Amino acid sequence: MLDAGIRLEPERARVVRALSQAAPDQWPPRDVQRLKEGMDPTAAGIPQKRIFGSNYPYRDAVEHLGLVSEGVGLEASLALGGFSTVWGGSMLPCLAADVTDWPITVPQLAEHYQAVLELTGLSAERDAISELWPLYLDAPGHLEASRQAQAMQKVMDRHRERLRQAGIHHGRARVAIKAARGPSEPGCVYCGMCMYGCPYGYIYSSENSLSRLKQAGDFRYQPDVIVRTVQESADRVKICGYHRVTREPLEFEAERVYLAGGVIPTTGILLRSLEAYDRPVQIKDSHYFLLPVALFKRIPNVRHEPLHALSQLYVEIRDPKVSPHTVHLQVYSYSDLIGRTISGTLGPLAKWLPFLARELEGRLLLIQGYLHSAESSQIRATLRRNPADRNDTLSLQAEASPLARAVVHRVVRKLLGQSHRLGVVPLPMLLQMNKPGRSFHAGGSFPMRANPNAFETDLCGRPAGLRRVHAVDATILPSIPATTITLTVMANAHRIGCETP
Repeated sequence: MLDAGIRLEPERARVVRALSQAAPDQWPPRDVQRLKEGMDPTAAGIPQKRIFGSNYPYRDAVEHLGLVSEGVGLEASLALGGFSTVWGGSMLPCLAADVTDWPITVPQLAEHYQAVLELTGLSAERDAISELWPLYLDAPGHLEASRQAQAMQKVMDRHRERLRQAGIHHGRARVAIKAARGPSEPGCVYCGMCMYGCPYGYIYSSENSLSRLKQAGDFRYQPDVIVRTVQESADRVKICGYHRVTREPLEFEAERVYLAGGVIPTTGILLRSLEAYDRPVQIKDSHYFLLPVALFKRIPNVRHEPLHALSQLYVEIRDPKVSPHTVHLQVYSYSDLIGRTISGTLGPLAKWLPFLARELEGRLLLIQGYLHSAESSQIRATLRRNPADRNDTLSLQAEASPLARAVVHRVVRKLLGQSHRLGVVPLPMLLQMNKPGRSFHAGGSFPMRANPNAFETDLCGRPAGLRRVHAVDATILPSIPATTITLTVMANAHRIGCETP
């Protein structure tokens, strides 16, 4: 495995190791604050989600990938584990109706969904959304919901049939967090640190899988490599790049290559390898928005409640009057970040009117919403030469779609009309529409086709004209459903690995 492999700074890693060996009530406050550095929320959200107070998942990507962005929220990662180090852990498969433009079907992915979930682990419940989105796992873990989430779910459960008739399906969030299964198998301790990084490593990261692979006899890991091009011959592939630190040119040879760097790095490698300069490709995006909602009933003392801070509930909208595709909503209850956002928004009022802050903290939940790429903006990616220094740049330019805003406003109206059955009131005045790519659910620049043309790939992720180079990440998804992207990307990669001739 060739990887840039940027890691967490040693001094922060030492703090994480120390906390992982103690119970949360024994953590030194100074160390906890150290791991929360750089996460300063505003009314518009978190500028950049860090891990253990570090920005290492994003570090040096612009420089090494030659990125030039205009109006784009999408970023790339050169970290060991990539963006799985900072993701939200949500794992929901695709619905067949949302991938009708794909050359493969959801049943073809079923065994691969199961294989992935056995690898990552999953905490979930068998509930109403399982009727449309199977669990693909016999014995998922169980996480306790926060009291705010329980209050909202209780109202929705009471009106389940009427919500279903209105095209709204709900259930517990499915997250790749290890849940405790008794003393012999420890798991989540509800310390509320999820958004900053789990010191115990209970949130899945591909770094976990890499650690296991390193112990295998037929696996070798090579860090500090920036791959630039892949070149096929009759029976080999030459991989050209350089050392991330020394800039020394590097070359490797292999019988077959799988590209899994994420949509930006993989798109750049393919365009450069095909010498496709000044030829734009379209990166599809699942548009992302934030909608605060208020519970009808305040839940007291949420600030001191033991909980996990990732998504608590899913709400899926399947209503053709809103969208022909699923609209995916993830509900987040109180967390330290929400509390800090409220305090920052209230300013001096938080100090002089503490009851107001407590009232808001007890009622406020946050919905992260996602749209299908067919109704979202796109990103035009173009590789350009730089004759001055013989390097090149990958230009990312947003192509906004007014349809995304229209669909989001229909979602808000839908939720307002069903608020008495949802147990929450949307706050449309606080709605935040984000830049294209800000969801980090993006791909499709080299989409899979049954009969691929130029700048498309076959069912094994091979660009037209290539036989030994396979792209296996989101780069090859023909469209991006609103439901979470990671599970399907991993399942499709597993499928390609199993089906490679």
